[in-house]
Amino acid sequence: MVSAFSPLITAGIFGATLSSALACLVSAPKVFQCLCKDKLYPLIGVFGKGYGRNDEPLRGYFLTYIIAACFILIAELNTIAPIISNFYLCSYCLINFSCFHASITNSPGWRPSSGSTVSGCLCWSLWWAALIAFGIVIVLLGYTLYKKPAVNWGSSVQAGSYNMALTQCVALNQVGDHVKNYRPQCLVLTGPPSRRPALVDLVSCLTKSLSLMMCGSVETAGPSLSVLQDASCEGHVAWLNQRKVKSFYRGVAAADLRSGVNILLQGAGLGRIKPNVLLMGFKKDWQSDTPQAADNYIGILHDAFDLQYGVCILRLREGLDVSHTAQSHINPGFDEGHKSTPVPSRIQTRTSSSEYIEPGPQLSTVFQKKQGKKTIDVYWLSDDGGLTLLLPYLLTRRKRWARCKVRVFVGGETEQKDEQKRIENMVGRFKIETNPKQDSDCDLPRQEELSMITDQDLERNRAKSLRQIRLNEVLQDYSREAALIVITMPVGRKGVCPNTLYLAWLDFLSRDLRAPILLVRGNHENVLTYYCQ
Repeated sequence: MVSAFSPLITAGIFGATLSSALACLVSAPKVFQCLCKDKLYPLIGVFGKGYGRNDEPLRGYFLTYIIAACFILIAELNTIAPIISNFYLCSYCLINFSCFHASITNSPGWRPSSGSTVSGCLCWSLWWAALIAFGIVIVLLGYTLYKKPAVNWGSSVQAGSYNMALTQCVALNQVGDHVKNYRPQCLVLTGPPSRRPALVDLVSCLTKSLSLMMCGSVETAGPSLSVLQDASCEGHVAWLNQRKVKSFYRGVAAADLRSGVNILLQGAGLGRIKPNVLLMGFKKDWQSDTPQAADNYIGILHDAFDLQYGVCILRLREGLDVSHTAQSHINPGFDEGHKSTPVPSRIQTRTSSSEYIEPGPQLSTVFQKKQGKKTIDVYWLSDDGGLTLLLPYLLTRRKRWARCKVRVFVGGETEQKDEQKRIENMVGRFKIETNPKQDSDCDLPRQEELSMITDQDLERNRAKSLRQIRLNEVLQDYSREAALIVITMPVGRKGVCPNTLYLAWLDFLSRDLRAPILLVRGNHENVLTYYCQ
């Protein structure tokens, strides 16, 4: 009927052309404005500005008008028609494929049906005329994937990643523990990670992207809304990402520090992916702090051992906490009488996902530098499962520590060559290049003044106290130029060794050392294949 009256054909063509043109002139600037606001591509943000109550993209309208006028002036619309058509086909194909992918991921909520894949295949079938358009789309998509913009679209790719991670975590529950598959999965008591970057950097070298690292923080000001927000601050995660540290962050609010750490020890992780090693900083202010704070600090160690954790304590000569200068060693997270204070950084937390979270400053630490041809001195004084040997070996696999040689010192009074040979063979099976030495003078005394400890306690533990003093002298003699000292951490028995005396042992053992010192104590779980051979 339409063809019977030719003016209707002309009117139809004119109407279709006009409606399509108006749709492009009005809708295209709107879409382009949203693209500019997402800041996916550089140099186009100027077109994201809107005007008026409806946020009209006037700059986008003007740009669209200029582009349309330029192509009209060519006077050969058929020349660009194939390219325009192919861009339309690309858009339709990607939209239909996105609907199909969203449907097969079974995300909760409304999703289009999987029948949209048919429309996508039809668009794809016209590939012979779309090489140029597909090339441009692939370049733009590749740039977006490379830049990884901080924009949350709720894409189906995120749903697919969630499904894959959930499936693998559940599958791990069927896998039994074996020494060959052991990985040190670390819970690091950093407080806000930007306060103790050295602790973060060392553990990052140990775990890299091969095992779990989780930074933990405890807020002790009560379960108020502001405290809960501080504990779950997204700025800490942004700081870790900017430092290129692959780590989770978990903050909790508790009545006191020990209770909060106990929550982390029992609740951190998921299934088999949960921490088995606790790392923390050394409490240098144990003499000036309250006895209750010292009891809480040592109580954390006992709680970790009771829950089958290995424990590591890091001490640096210049301190770990970079948020304070006068009290660089004091850890507010381990101070019972003080509330944790905000980090003096540029961390800004926002509730909206579209707003930018600026991480704090990135401070350089000794563990970020190449260590050169130094040594990692390991003092293996007790068989705790092999964690004291495993951690230095993992460090030597990193590029910064690759040129360091591992030296293993063992305690005892043996001078027999066959015994020394046995130790060399045993450690050599761990594929660690070693230089074993015998410490034969661990019992030589040196008088020190111990405060906050009764004479009865000191006399009862005199031999072990003098041993820690002598060990410090050995460290001063043999490991002055080491890149890192790893030593078996002494353990004080409950009810026999007071907490203040045990802190004194750790202090005397690690004081006045130029090199960083890591005190390690395993949970007697075998972590080296030597034990199962």
